[in-house]
Amino acid sequence: MTPQFGTSSLPLTESYTSENSKLYVEGIIAGIIGAATIAIWVLILDTINGRPLYTPSLLGVALFGRGEPLSSMESVSFSLEMTLMYTWVHGLALAVIGGVASRLLGLAEHNPNLGFGILLLFVVLGFGFVGAAFVFAEPLLHALTWPVILLGNLLGATAMAGYLWYRHPNLIIRP
Repeated sequence: MTPQFGTSSLPLTESYTSENSKLYVEGIIAGIIGAATIAIWVLILDTINGRPLYTPSLLGVALFGRGEPLSSMESVSFSLEMTLMYTWVHGLALAVIGGVASRLLGLAEHNPNLGFGILLLFVVLGFGFVGAAFVFAEPLLHALTWPVILLGNLLGATAMAGYLWYRHPNLIIRP
């Protein structure tokens, strides 16, 4: 009997690739859900304040600059171009974060001891984002109220977590 090399690894590789693809797709979907949740929250608040789409326009100007100093953020006027550019980048960033989160949850399904570390990592990163915003974008936080941003991020993270929890019902997290 002659040994056959590589015949048994093909289905395993295809299965592994298929599982990874599914994880990344559900992560991208989770990211889009999170971005949409934040966008709807901010749109509702901007509309109540009589300035629809003001926040993404302001964040677009802050992100893409065009020579605008952060100290003059309160006087920025609405720009559809900045709104669309910021919305696109925000959606892409959350899709990447969702993809990473889904992949890490896939690892935690195979090793439950990783789950708590992954959860802790995302909590630290979430607070790190808020801390970095306080340090580097303080004038921007004066133009926008920081509790609104914080609550929006919390709503987006909750929506993403809910979707990923739904997609990974057998996930067990052990400390």
